Amino acid sequence: MSKRQVPASVKDERLIEKRREQMVKGAVNLFKEKGFHRTTTREIAREAGFSIGTLYEYIRQKEDVLYLVCDTIYDEVRERLEQDIDTKQGTIESLKRAIANYFKVVDEMQDEVLVMYQEVKSLSKDALPYVLQKELEMVGMFEKVLEGCVNKGEISLTKSEQKLCAHNIFVQGQMWAFRRWALRKMYTLEEYIALQTDLLLKGISKK
Repeated sequence: MSKRQVPASVKDERLIEKRREQMVKGAVNLFKEKGFHRTTTREIAREAGFSIGTLYEYIRQKEDVLYLVCDTIYDEVRERLEQDIDTKQGTIESLKRAIANYFKVVDEMQDEVLVMYQEVKSLSKDALPYVLQKELEMVGMFEKVLEGCVNKGEISLTKSEQKLCAHNIFVQGQMWAFRRWALRKMYTLEEYIALQTDLLLKGISKK
């Protein structure tokens, strides 16, 4: 699925990247506080540190900002997961590390993950499938880790169970962000990781 292009009237690619980074950072703060629909482009421009006129040199409409926010967040999460997750070892320890590393990324990017979870539904019909495909590709990384464990005889799961288990891991990580108001009163991040990992392994360990 091809990346959606957001036209800009400016031709300097480095300047486009810089301005859009500022835009995304400002928008995340506003979307977290007010939500996408109640945030204006003028507020986004002000939060990003430039004028409304400058903002429209880099986007066409407010929905472009939401798309850039979601696209940027998914890219950053994926890049960090690719650095930290080993899909080839096929051991329980590698699965534990993959889960811990992912949960820690969510913890460090909790505001971004919360905005993405809350606002992705507001994307346009042409942008939504591309963004959701990125999430499925990240879930696929956990599928590969689980598949490696199955192939090495570490766990026993069917293909269908591997897919569902990978989605469960992904959502459990996101839950640390969108249920933080409750979870952080009960657990530290380390305790949450340990408990969720233990519950997962109890469900998939070989009988």
